[in-house]
Amino acid sequence: MGPGIGASAPALACLALALLVVPPPIARRRMARMFASPVPVRKSLPGWMIRAAPLLFAPLLLLAGPGPVMAAVLVSTTLVVRRRKARRGRERAAGTAQLLEGLEAVIGELRIGAHPSAAAAVAARETEGEVARAFAVSAASSRLGGSGAEGLRRPGSVVAEELARVAGAWRVAERHGLALAELLAAARLDLLGRKRFRDRTAAALAGARATAAVLALLPLLGIGLGQMMGASPLHVLFRSAIGTVLLPLGSALTCAGLLWSDAITGKVLR
Repeated sequence: MGPGIGASAPALACLALALLVVPPPIARRRMARMFASPVPVRKSLPGWMIRAAPLLFAPLLLLAGPGPVMAAVLVSTTLVVRRRKARRGRERAAGTAQLLEGLEAVIGELRIGAHPSAAAAVAARETEGEVARAFAVSAASSRLGGSGAEGLRRPGSVVAEELARVAGAWRVAERHGLALAELLAAARLDLLGRKRFRDRTAAALAGARATAAVLALLPLLGIGLGQMMGASPLHVLFRSAIGTVLLPLGSALTCAGLLWSDAITGKVLR
């Protein structure tokens, strides 16, 4: 390789990275927004991050080797998965609280003689997020002569299970002519009991989750102690041939243990 080509290689790499991360033209973005599907899509990584990932991992692969890169990918993926699960749990708890408030508003309006569509509209104004949209759709459907229960069914929502329970009670009242306020009060009482049980169980499992996190960090403590004693575990893991296998293997076992403990606690909290 000549000196001119070697000197221009970093510039060419930077140019390729810039072409990958450059945003699309304004006309293309407008066209995408115009013809985008109205169905809500879960948030994902930006496109420029996905396109730039190969260019970012290539120098790391050359400098550190395949073992550390595989270990980094495993650990980062596990952290992302656990973070998404924790965020979904927080969103579900907040959505359940909003649903309980909305049901209280609906029950109060129904008991003073309001129409179900008007009661759902009041609940939509007093709540927010997916719950507010569900009550708004239910109010519109009931106002137009349709089923208010079907508007409450939102399969892609974090509170889809809770909304389905309320929709089932609403549907029974519509089909058999029963008092909607009483059925919704029973559904609200059931949801409140489930929420309290889930909160108590989550508090009781806090110690088990902390123990799993501490056990996952113990290998790092062992590596640090070995390095202080002069055993050079970092050299074995990052520079030797056997470390190319041991480092990703240990990372995979640690990540699998964390995900398995999350799966066990998640089944209890359902």
